[in-house]
Amino acid sequence: MTVGRVVGNVVSTVKHPLYNGQKILLVQPVDPVHGKPGGNTVVAVDTVGVGIGELVLVATEGRAASEILKVPRGPVRSIIVGIVDEIETET
Repeated sequence: MTVGRVVGNVVSTVKHPLYNGQKILLVQPVDPVHGKPGGNTVVAVDTVGVGIGELVLVATEGRAASEILKVPRGPVRSIIVGIVDEIETET
């Protein structure tokens, strides 16, 4: 699982039926300790109703996405599973 910031929407008129009715977003991974962007932007299915600019939890294992969407072997690798309200670290 990773922390990321939603940076955009993906609009697709022709897609796999699994994506019908699903909101698809671009998420930029973020270092949870320092808050700096890092890594490659991912395309993720939104299951919690987030918007651009929000900090989110992203499951990046295909099996987790398939279980959450209740579709075995679905063509989903990344899925937004939570909204981050705060990150607290020990200094």
